[in-house]
Amino acid sequence: MLVIKPGQHGSTFGGYPLACAVSKASLEVIQEENLAQRSFVLGEKFRTALRNIQHPMLKLVRGKGLLNAIVVEPKNGYEAWDICLKLKDKGVLCKPTHRHIIRLAPPLVITEDQLMEVTDIINSVFNEI
Repeated sequence: MLVIKPGQHGSTFGGYPLACAVSKASLEVIQEENLAQRSFVLGEKFRTALRNIQHPMLKLVRGKGLLNAIVVEPKNGYEAWDICLKLKDKGVLCKPTHRHIIRLAPPLVITEDQLMEVTDIINSVFNEI
């Protein structure tokens, strides 16, 4: 693994050594830093905070770990896309899915304080519309 010779790293299913080493290191970090459990705990806190947002467009908050979705009911010319654009302007990147779902996928290394800041920004955007 210390020396890759020409032609040894290019087959589709050949177990590309560099990618294997990177994958192994990534899995070690996930395990050592307890990122799966951390994602579960932070995701629960995030969904709880999001569910406290009161707005007639907000219909449902769902998710698993840090992968979450806000289901909205399009109203007054606003749908998921429009809300995502407003969130982007305030520094929160998310993905509209269909007309009525906002997908939120923060990084595994996000802090609880940062998640609460995101929740405050989401709340402020809903209050603007």
